[in-house]
Amino acid sequence: MLAAMTRRSPAALAISAAVLVMPVVPSPSVLARGAAHVQLAPQSFVAEAVKRTGPAVVTLETSRAVTNPRFRGLPPGLMQDPLFRRFFGLQVPAPQSTRIERSQGSGVIFDASGLVLTNAHVVENIDQVMVGLPDGRRVPGQVVGQDSLTDLAVIRLDKPGPWPMAPLGDSDQLQVGDWAIAVGNPFGLENTVTLGIISNLNRNVSQLGIAGKRLDLIQTDAAINPGNSGGPLLNAAGDVVGINTLVRSGPGAGLGFAIPINRARVIARQLVSSGRASHPMVGVGLSPVPALQPGDSSPPGAVVRSLVPKGPADAAGLQTDDVIVSIGGVEVKGPEDVVTAIDRHGVGRPLNLVVQRAGKRVPLILTPVEMRALQR
Repeated sequence: MLAAMTRRSPAALAISAAVLVMPVVPSPSVLARGAAHVQLAPQSFVAEAVKRTGPAVVTLETSRAVTNPRFRGLPPGLMQDPLFRRFFGLQVPAPQSTRIERSQGSGVIFDASGLVLTNAHVVENIDQVMVGLPDGRRVPGQVVGQDSLTDLAVIRLDKPGPWPMAPLGDSDQLQVGDWAIAVGNPFGLENTVTLGIISNLNRNVSQLGIAGKRLDLIQTDAAINPGNSGGPLLNAAGDVVGINTLVRSGPGAGLGFAIPINRARVIARQLVSSGRASHPMVGVGLSPVPALQPGDSSPPGAVVRSLVPKGPADAAGLQTDDVIVSIGGVEVKGPEDVVTAIDRHGVGRPLNLVVQRAGKRVPLILTPVEMRALQR
């Protein structure tokens, strides 16, 4: 057959080729008969996940009064100087203008009594907060407590429920590559849902160039935008596994980060019970172990660079230049591991660690204390 076709004219070959590739279109009657047998795709797992948690995702509308001095650019103390005021003929205090600064964020109701979990930076220095629910209800809220070190805060709804409640998952069970669903109100657009994956786990906030925080974050490529702060990060089942906190943008896709819900759950419980969070400290400054040769990777461990006098580390016998190689029976890869282990261990309980000193391994026991005790 193929040999016979090659002896035909080019025109005949073109016609034959056209016939061979021409699609066969069924008649309308055939289409009508087959339509009854077409199976629609099942509902997206994202829709099912959001259906479980979406009713508990809220919008936070915050406001605060900001006072601006009449004479801008002058030091406040100068306006109180009687010589300055007499020279310019200012007989009465300089008038001030007040404006209301408004902002928005997201949150999630995690307790049926009307407790909302969000970011501390969403409610920092605010005067009022109004909570908007997806069902249209708008309820005033009160800040129960906030913790700037972990960027978490809890708000209590001022009216009785019933309130929808989001199911909380287990962030320790997450794996890189798991589905991640971000829900929130970016740019004031309520109930916005984005989909991605878990890109990394235990991303220390210091790696992002942010100081003054104690966070190991979940990294995701699910889009997190301004206004998403405080909203939930869900797994494929619709359980809350993180609280969205920040996004780092740049060339290409942005990177989103969320506070693991297991950490958030502990902090929220402390904020509700006492209005403040507990932060264990041992009074030690750490750095990575320097590489032996330029270009080599740093060996595991954390070098003790400084000690707070009479702090737990000092009292336990740690010395500068000691290398912490294990803590709580777990090998230390770097300073972040030490901070995380102390933070999870808590206050007032002995903690075992092993340091390498002058080529020998030395076991030590220290007891973390509350951060406020070291700051006195």
